This record gives sequence, C-alpha cells and structure tokens, in this order.
Amino acid sequence: MIAVNPLNSASVLAAFGAIGVLVVIFAESGLLVVGFFLPGDTLLFPAGVLCAGSAQQPPRLALWQVLLCAAVGAVVGGQVGYLIGRHGGRALLARTSSSRVKAAAARAEELLARYGHGKALVIGRFVPLLRTVLHPVAGVLGVPVRTFTLWQTVGGVLWSQLLVLAGYSLGTSVPHLEDYLLPLVAVVVALSMLPLLFEARRARRDSRGSR
Repeated sequence: MIAVNPLNSASVLAAFGAIGVLVVIFAESGLLVVGFFLPGDTLLFPAGVLCAGSAQQPPRLALWQVLLCAAVGAVVGGQVGYLIGRHGGRALLARTSSSRVKAAAARAEELLARYGHGKALVIGRFVPLLRTVLHPVAGVLGVPVRTFTLWQTVGGVLWSQLLVLAGYSLGTSVPHLEDYLLPLVAVVVALSMLPLLFEARRARRDSRGSR
C-alpha cells in the first residue's frame, strides 16, 4: 500500500505520474473548496523537472504525457468549475465558512470587472488560490459560454505548458536537479506568491487613494 499525500507534489508524482498531474490540476482548476488546497504550480514545475533525463538517469516521466495531462486537466477542470458556478455556485459560495475562499471569490469578481473576461481569465490562471475560484465565479456572473471557453482554454494551456516546460528546461540544464525537489518546490511556492503580494500592495494603495 502506497501512502499518498495529495497536498504534496512529490508524493503525487511518485505514486501516479502524469495521471496524478491530470487529476490534481483538474481539481485545482475548478472544484472550488476541494481544489483550493491542492498544489498547482508546485506540481507542474517539478513534473517538468522529472521529464528531463541525463546520461546517467533516464527521464522519470514522459514529457508529452505530462504536457497532455496538464493541458487536459486545466481546460476540463476550468469548464467544470464554470458549470458549477452556473448551477448553484452562488449558494455554494454563500455556505462556505472559509474566509480565504470568500476573499478569493471577491478578488475574482473584481478581476473580471477590472480587466474584462478574456484578460482576467488568462491572468487569473497564474495567480494561486484565485484560479480555483475564478471559473466558478465566472459561471455565477453569467460570462458567455463561448467567451469563457475560449479564454479559459488559452489561459489554461499557457499556464500549464509554460510551467512544465520551464521545469523541463531547468532539469536539462542542471544535473541531478530531481534530487532537490523539496527545496525546488519551496522556491516555486515563494515565486507563485508574488502575484498575491503585488495584488495586496495595489489594494492598499487604492484604499489609501480613496480616503
């Protein structure tokens, strides 16, 4: 029996490989409260690293499989999240007791209003926490299906493929990088939080300017 921690990217990749990428990215892209706590950036980047081989070590994962699973998980998960929002998403958000989910939903609504549907759906994919609630919120707000499908697909494919390929590129450049997955995940977590920090600073500036 293999013990798997779904919150730990190394554990998921070791147990399930590319299929684990598909399932986790699907959940993180639209299953609201469940996906809110799953790794996204911190799964895709290490998965790309594990696709890089060397003269001494063959690739642990197939790059084409990881790229395909990441894209499918992101796009299908986003579409399911939208459908959840269209059919009962407002009530689900109202019932949740998580202040983080409610705050992320408010930021998602603000992002859609500030930048428009297309730009917001692409930008939101690259912001942790926000991307999980963005698609259900788009469904709640009644974003047109065609517009949503087009731009969430663009955002999902860009986000998933860029992160996997970035990990693959670094893995092929730095020997034995796969031996340092845990520190690497910590670095990715820190980098992925930068958009949230920038957004918090912008919100503080706006609140000061409105006084």
